[in-house]
Amino acid sequence: QDGRAKKPVPLVLFVHGGPWARDSYGYGPYEQWLANRGYAVLSVNFRGSTGFGKAFTNAGNGEWAGKMHDDLLDAVQWAVKQGVTKPEDVAIMGGSYGGYATLVGMTFTPDAFKCGVDIVGPANLNTLLGTVPPYWASFYKQLTRRMGDPATEAGKQWLTDRSPLTHVDKISKPLLIGQGVNDPRVKQAESDQIVNAMKAKNIPVTYVLFPDEGHGFRRPENSKAFNAVTESFLSQCLGGRVQPIGADLEGSSITVPEGADKINGLSDALKTHTQAIRK
Repeated sequence: QDGRAKKPVPLVLFVHGGPWARDSYGYGPYEQWLANRGYAVLSVNFRGSTGFGKAFTNAGNGEWAGKMHDDLLDAVQWAVKQGVTKPEDVAIMGGSYGGYATLVGMTFTPDAFKCGVDIVGPANLNTLLGTVPPYWASFYKQLTRRMGDPATEAGKQWLTDRSPLTHVDKISKPLLIGQGVNDPRVKQAESDQIVNAMKAKNIPVTYVLFPDEGHGFRRPENSKAFNAVTESFLSQCLGGRVQPIGADLEGSSITVPEGADKINGLSDALKTHTQAIRK
């Protein structure tokens, strides 16, 4: 009755974006979908999140891939100690900063997660700050204060050290990446960079690209298509319930430049799929 399974179940650590945002109590469509498929879902307001006072938000300054990530790992350990899950049955997933956190999990702590789903997450913090959109100009100083300043050698080195791309050779678990071609915040080049680096090192990856999407997937057809791919991916990794991809790509603009053969049913679904791009 408390929403918990009677025995440990696979867990998805679902990391919010921002990171200057927060998870709140209430209905969450992704959480409900994942729970329906048999997974426990853990959402964490790690340091740097908003809504808990300035000190808590400022505690995240300079802590990308540092203490912000430690908070996520600590939360997983809590879930294990509570009997919610087992340490070998944990996936990490998220969009934007949550996508970055996923890539950090895959590169900085590869033994902590069984697989990862990165949605529009930056892989290279230097190029992320180097392509800040015009409407973020007034926000740029805050970004460099909370992250690192590429105008200084120390800041540039920090950004390099905290970039998953720098540690791509550490990836050893299955990774699914989703990206919008028109993303003004986290450019397609962010996903392209890490996918190309993985290919160069013969590390498997599945890369899903939507030509008519930006920072996240807004068209219902595209969202459904990516969720179908994600559901199959997570089922292969964690063993949860899954519906065949079948016709779930219908009406979407999905392309899979890399790794379609790694997802059950995806290659077959793509063979009969007619791409629909909204202009």
